[in-house]
Amino acid sequence: ARLGGIGSCGRELCCSTWLTDFRSVSTSAARYQQLSLNPLKLAGQCGKLKCCLNYELDTYLEELEKFPKPEIKLKTEKGIAICQKTDIFKGLMWYAYDGEWMNWHKLTPQQANEIIASNKQGKTVASLEEYAINLTEEAKTEFENVVGQDSLTRFDKPKRHKKRNNNKKRNKSRSRNAK
Repeated sequence: ARLGGIGSCGRELCCSTWLTDFRSVSTSAARYQQLSLNPLKLAGQCGKLKCCLNYELDTYLEELEKFPKPEIKLKTEKGIAICQKTDIFKGLMWYAYDGEWMNWHKLTPQQANEIIASNKQGKTVASLEEYAINLTEEAKTEFENVVGQDSLTRFDKPKRHKKRNNNKKRNKSRSRNAK
């Protein structure tokens, strides 16, 4: 018998709806998807690792092939740059120079691969700033400041009390009088 329920994603559990073949799930699936290895977040309602980790794994592996390995260091005239973060959804990688950990440079995987290819040929690029400048864009406002657009006293209005319907009292008195 299958048990139903709602998963943390808000949808019905995969195992109770469409999933029929239950393959074993390992924590490497979570590592490839760059998820936190917190067992409380990775475990499903059955106590085992969530089946959906395997469901999306192939797509993640396919996308990760476009990215250079994060262990590869970029050699520039300014110094050696080390990968700090990879964002699969945005298609970006962040690199920082050795010793300048607070100053990250945003690169696309194609740009990082270009630098790696020139490094393999024995060439060093001038700096990451040459590549990162191309990615400067206007900050998109995802949220707006709505402070002051609405009154703070909008909820302070007194409630209107409905007039009670005295029909119940009338009906009771009528039924007594009818007897």
